[in-house]
Amino acid sequence: MKAALRLLPAALGLGLAALVAVTSAPAQQRSPAPRTAKLSFVGLADNAKVPGKFIVRFAVTEMEVAPTAQVRRNTGHHHLLIDTDLPPLDQPIPADFNHIHFGGGQTETEIALTPGKHTLQLLFADHAHIPHDPPVISERITVEVVADPADKPRSAAAPGAKVFFVDLADGATIPARARIRFGSEGITVTPAGTVSHNGGHHHLLVDTELPALDREIPSDFNHLHFGRGQTEVDLDLPPGEHTLQLLMGDHDHVPHDPPVISERIRVRVVAAQGAAPASPAPTGRARQASPNDAAVYFIYPKDGDTIFPTSTIRFGLRNMGVAPAGVAKPNTGHHHLLIDTPTPRLDEPIPADLNHIHLGGGQTEQRVTLPPGMHTFQLLLADEKHIPHDPPVMSERITVTVMPGGPRAARRR
Repeated sequence: MKAALRLLPAALGLGLAALVAVTSAPAQQRSPAPRTAKLSFVGLADNAKVPGKFIVRFAVTEMEVAPTAQVRRNTGHHHLLIDTDLPPLDQPIPADFNHIHFGGGQTETEIALTPGKHTLQLLFADHAHIPHDPPVISERITVEVVADPADKPRSAAAPGAKVFFVDLADGATIPARARIRFGSEGITVTPAGTVSHNGGHHHLLVDTELPALDREIPSDFNHLHFGRGQTEVDLDLPPGEHTLQLLMGDHDHVPHDPPVISERIRVRVVAAQGAAPASPAPTGRARQASPNDAAVYFIYPKDGDTIFPTSTIRFGLRNMGVAPAGVAKPNTGHHHLLIDTPTPRLDEPIPADLNHIHLGGGQTEQRVTLPPGMHTFQLLLADEKHIPHDPPVMSERITVTVMPGGPRAARRR
């Protein structure tokens, strides 16, 4: 699925490995639902034309919306399925770019989609993210995203500006992990967010067509951003045939006018045979690159909040994807929740203990139980080996108060 998705508080990515594990798991116990329960979109009809960024609202009848932490009969929470078929109905719904969870009890979200046609469907599920019996499902609708050229003005590029691959030709054979280098002429490489005349930064398109040239370039597994001005990447691809193409974007990730695009090349990826094990680094570990505009943040709680002794902590992520531990994909990682502890070393795997909670399955929330008093939380994203990225993607450290019996005090100002 090529839907490029950047959501306001919404869960992101378990990835293919987790999905395979889910589909092969034994059936789970399902919560009952009234046969008259109905799920629908509010104000969004089949075949509607929508802008690239719009708000989707949900409604359910004969049932009640409740966060995942609440276990009650005839309750559940929404899931938005984008450009995908229904998942198995006797398993927890996956959490990735195509299966968006609203475990906080949200009934609306803002989504951004690439121009073209997309499918949307709602699926209700219980506290364990398992659909009810019978399932409570909306109709599957199609929407068409209409490109709006005025949405993002395009920066001018100098005539003759070029971008190209360095030492990589069409038809080349490369290993499963290969260093891909980018070159440019007639245009200055500048970081994202830096407005510069005739400047921009690289984007690598993997196994995908060119995106719309009058809109922001998507950020997902197929559209890799190098917003810090990087001119190379260590790319991990499965064996087989793949396509690669470079596209420059300006400070807002919008292609130039005229666009600065490389030729689209084909490469063959082969698995390494009998490769010698890598020598350990003398100091620290190799760190995966992250976009300079990536951000991780708390959806709940906020700094200064008073919370229950047992609370569900929810996380959000922008401009990167969530992938389980052990799954190596550029511009992805998984969450770590740091409780009452300083930030660990950034060039070593994050410890795993009661103060460093690993969410290696790609989870975007964690239920914790804490004693009354003041506590600190911090989020730190890390790669498939639990090593923080470069630059690190971490939240501010927030302070919360745990009160016996739950929130009773006003939020600190």
